[in-house]
Amino acid sequence: MKSDFVSSERSALLALQRATHATLHRISTELVDLDMTASDLNALANLADGHARTVSQLAAAIGARPTTLTSVLDRLEKRGLISRTTRAGDRRSVLIELTDTGRATAGTIRDTFTALESRLLGGLPADAIAGFHAVLRALTEENR
Repeated sequence: MKSDFVSSERSALLALQRATHATLHRISTELVDLDMTASDLNALANLADGHARTVSQLAAAIGARPTTLTSVLDRLEKRGLISRTTRAGDRRSVLIELTDTGRATAGTIRDTFTALESRLLGGLPADAIAGFHAVLRALTEENR
């Protein structure tokens, strides 16, 4: 009986997983001095634009559940990188904002991500990058 499973050489998901691990290794190597987990870096990178987000919004942006994000936010708050405040008119909604130190750290992370992306993907044509983003959107939307 023939298997319908795509071989490891042709599987987009396995290739994405390999690429993710390689990318996370590069990022952690370049940002080793920050002594942060990949989840910490991801959260700060998503906050680097300076916009406050609710826990639910940040969780959606980084692809995590709000309950999973709690330990990340605890670590970042303990280090003085974020603050958590309640939203005016809705005490149940918590806003996450960068502190001054957090803005500086998030800027370092953003700059490192930008440089790494430029080094690794800079030689690819724009349509290849657009296709890659289309694949990522398709994979992300399936999970929502």
